Amino acid sequence: MINVVVAEDDIYLREELLLTFQRKGYHVSGISSFADAEQEVLDAAPDILILDINLPGKSGYELCKELKSKASFPILILTARDTLSDELTGLGLGADDFLTKPCHPQKLLARVDRLLQTYEKIRNIIQIGALTLDTDTYKLVWTEKSLILPETEGKILRLLMENHPYTVSQSKIFRFVWNTEDFIDENIIQVNITRLRKNLSEIGLGQMIRTIRGQGYCLEVKAL
Repeated sequence: MINVVVAEDDIYLREELLLTFQRKGYHVSGISSFADAEQEVLDAAPDILILDINLPGKSGYELCKELKSKASFPILILTARDTLSDELTGLGLGADDFLTKPCHPQKLLARVDRLLQTYEKIRNIIQIGALTLDTDTYKLVWTEKSLILPETEGKILRLLMENHPYTVSQSKIFRFVWNTEDFIDENIIQVNITRLRKNLSEIGLGQMIRTIRGQGYCLEVKAL
């Protein structure tokens, strides 16, 4: 399920945007506290971010620049600021599209769909240093060694690589891999993490996945 995150401090507009994406069938969440908006967005692991410019604390421009340096999801700026210089600044900092408010919901959805389709075409390879994962086949390559992972283990590793170096919670893993909001049993994740570690050990990466007690899992790639 497509995961849309909305960073908008106007509560009424935020709720309107959430409803627009929910009706489209997307999973959607809003950033409501901007004390650490960058980390909140990264923790939400979006497929696309809808970002306002005028935010409390850091501006949308600052967030766009910082997020683009750490993640690979598309960012669509949606703002009331409508000058050419505003648009050029946003695009220059890495935004993938720029729309001004008010914006017709169908126009917004069309732009979002276009960005998602564009990114889907280039998202099949994830790379961290010399480590690469083909998300179509779940073929993992490390230096001159490679292996093909089962789909479930491949999805878990994909999520960890996409969120590196941050910790991914068990609930996020469950939602991404099993496509449900109902977190049933953490044992199913632990079993698959154990299997994944065993497979990774075949190419010398058995210690790459770290368990962060009470938080989830992350990749330790300092030695890669």
